[in-house]
Amino acid sequence: MNTDKSNKKIMLIYPPGKAYQRGEDRCQGNIENSAATSIHACNDLGYVASGLHGLPYRIFLKDYPVEKGRVSDLISDFKTFFPDLVFMSITQATIFHDLDTIARLKTLHSGLVVVLKGALFFDPVDTGLSRLDLSCVDYLIGGESDFVGARLIHCHFNNKSPHHLGGILYKHQGAWIKTDFSRFEDNLDCLRFPDRSLMNNQRYTRPDTGRAQATISVARGCPSSCIYCLTPIISGKKLRQRSPENVMAELRECYHRFKIHDFFLKSDTFTLDASWVKRLCHLIMGSELCGHIAWVANSRTRPLEYETLALMKQAGCWLVAFGFESGSPESLIKMGKGATVDDSLRAAGLARKAGLKIFGFFMAGFPWENMDHLKATEDLIYGINADFIEIHIPIPHAKTPLNHLCTVTGQYSVDDLGHDYFASPATGTLHLSKGQIQDFRKRVLFDYYFRVSYILNRLKDTIKNPKALIYYGHYALRLFVNLVRVRP
Repeated sequence: MNTDKSNKKIMLIYPPGKAYQRGEDRCQGNIENSAATSIHACNDLGYVASGLHGLPYRIFLKDYPVEKGRVSDLISDFKTFFPDLVFMSITQATIFHDLDTIARLKTLHSGLVVVLKGALFFDPVDTGLSRLDLSCVDYLIGGESDFVGARLIHCHFNNKSPHHLGGILYKHQGAWIKTDFSRFEDNLDCLRFPDRSLMNNQRYTRPDTGRAQATISVARGCPSSCIYCLTPIISGKKLRQRSPENVMAELRECYHRFKIHDFFLKSDTFTLDASWVKRLCHLIMGSELCGHIAWVANSRTRPLEYETLALMKQAGCWLVAFGFESGSPESLIKMGKGATVDDSLRAAGLARKAGLKIFGFFMAGFPWENMDHLKATEDLIYGINADFIEIHIPIPHAKTPLNHLCTVTGQYSVDDLGHDYFASPATGTLHLSKGQIQDFRKRVLFDYYFRVSYILNRLKDTIKNPKALIYYGHYALRLFVNLVRVRP
């Protein structure tokens, strides 16, 4: 092998196709078919790029879906740059298309080294890999690629075994070798910030203003036990947080160097540690960023106090997203949510009192659910009356308790590959067909977003920000196109 690394070129890509949250392995959401979700930045690629800083590699980074790039554009870029290694972020829903793309690139460069990254490759059993044609692939990263991606690339071009790297698979004599998937990195502050100089930051926008919005990962892991969620599996149940000072440093870099004023502070459990939130908010409020940045965050409905939300508002938070999931007490218990309907109503009330907008996420189609369960969820949706909502159909991802439940109840006819929240692989529930669940989702979304009172409330938002009318209109058109032809 040629070990002259000065000639090695690395291509980091999201391949052409539909826009998915490829960098967020927990959800891997389908953006184009969603109700109100905006695309987040390709931080996973940015972390690999920053990890290669100071090393003798040339780097090409591109998010083809957000650039509206076609396969022909990728082929042209590939021929021009002619990389030695391609690093691609995949999703369960797009894996077959992604592998086809890799196979096509391989025909252009037989010596191409291929690294695929995604939750699909987290500690897989042998049968999991046998479903896929991985003949063109050299490495699989199922762990946290931001810690190991650059190190893996450097190991390869230095002829070193990657066996000491956790959370990966590599080929040895034609067989896949799996490394240790049991450990997670605790020191999140040791990571270099994702290299935003290689990203087209203006493509990742705040949905109501169209301004650039950076995603900043502030914590990993979740101690909860929701039966459908991948987070406790791929990120661990231990809450691992960056120091508020480290988060502030990244906020400052984005603001001063890249002129970004809007942020998604990414964490499944942002408000879980109230003291951590307080420290971060006070740092923002005592800095030059106070009054000049705006941000959003996810939150659980419990534990949650008004003082935390009020402080977030003072520090620039404008929207908080809650996974309310269901209005059925039975469903909340069976899905392991660890919260009640009253908790959902209380959390929404506290957020409103603090002056925050609300994004509510709901789910419909668990194996035990019937129309009464779905009606309870619909009632909760209107009872909360969030500013934005989304309804997901549960995906029985491998290794989740939901996967096992769907299998034993006979509601799982195919695996999760090639499917997303809006095209679940489950056949339905014990009482409802897949079509009934999909029709419920589409009907509720249509009726909710296109009612007169909702439209008037959004128009009120545009009084102080007239440009918001354009962006709200864009999302309304996308939603209408997605729903109107199949509305029952």
